[in-house]
Amino acid sequence: MSPTAPLVLGIDIGGTSLKSAIVNTETGKLTSDVHVVPTPPPATPGQILAVVGEMIDHFSWRGPVGCGFPAIIRRGVTLSAANISPEWIGFDALSALKKLTDQPVQILNDADVAGLAEMAFGSGLQLSDAEAQVVLFLTLGTGIGSALFLKRALLPNTEFGHIEMNGMDAEDLAATVVREQENLSWEAWGARLNQYLQKMEFLLSPSAIIIGGGVSRNPEMFFPYLDLDAKLLPASMGNDAGIVGAAMCIRESLG
Repeated sequence: MSPTAPLVLGIDIGGTSLKSAIVNTETGKLTSDVHVVPTPPPATPGQILAVVGEMIDHFSWRGPVGCGFPAIIRRGVTLSAANISPEWIGFDALSALKKLTDQPVQILNDADVAGLAEMAFGSGLQLSDAEAQVVLFLTLGTGIGSALFLKRALLPNTEFGHIEMNGMDAEDLAATVVREQENLSWEAWGARLNQYLQKMEFLLSPSAIIIGGGVSRNPEMFFPYLDLDAKLLPASMGNDAGIVGAAMCIRESLG
């Protein structure tokens, strides 16, 4: 399939699965079904690239490709590895993807691309210019992913889930999975999350905070326990955020 101008194949690469769809980057809407492939363990570069190639073939795709990836990424090189093979550390993922696709391609951190989608097509649309001066997007799940926006422009690779709190990474104290593992009440977990968010307020003075991840579907369960100065919003893009944001990152690079 050869795309018209705003269409991009977005691929959300994760430790559990890879999800892809064709995205209209002007509307943020998916124009195809979502194609899901389980992540092959131990998720080496060769294995992941093979799945990306299969996804391109699935859509008979000839056009730009954007990828979200669970790592710090600088100039296309993956500098960390979360729930994937350590072989990714120091790997030139962008060059490998360009060789594989022979098309315009871009790769960014997975939380960063989800944040891009939320700012452009989700809860970010509810923010006034004043409220969008400094926006912190957080995705809560097995860890805490983060994306930071200054006047709606992304500042990549923040990794605020690894801020130290009580002698441990913040995500080991306040991620959604911790509530489940420790059988915490919503109030008890909300108090931990509030402690983390207040620390982020002290460090960044955000004008708004957007909370994503599966827990964002039930903000009434924990928002009452959060005492913050920033405007607080649940994310609204759901499971599409990673795919849509991945597609957006390549459109931005084509500029």
